[in-house]
Amino acid sequence: METTTHYLDRMLDPLTECFTPTLAKRLADLRADDQTQARLDELAAKANEGRLSPQEDAEYKAAIDTIDLLAILQAKARAFLRQQAP
Repeated sequence: METTTHYLDRMLDPLTECFTPTLAKRLADLRADDQTQARLDELAAKANEGRLSPQEDAEYKAAIDTIDLLAILQAKARAFLRQQAP
């Protein structure tokens, strides 16, 4: 997974050229809504207990992939904002 994340991180580098301070701040502050967070918490609890159905397992893996992507984008946004600070 680390290698995949590394490639994804590198492939997203050009995207930072499109950042504006407003976009970077909104991206850095992005959080799941309450309903989504509740579902993620439910899936995480079931995963920890080994009780995910195959469908839930696929849903949880997709969610983790999405979270990884957002985490990389948020890290890039925070780095952009640090560079913009006086």
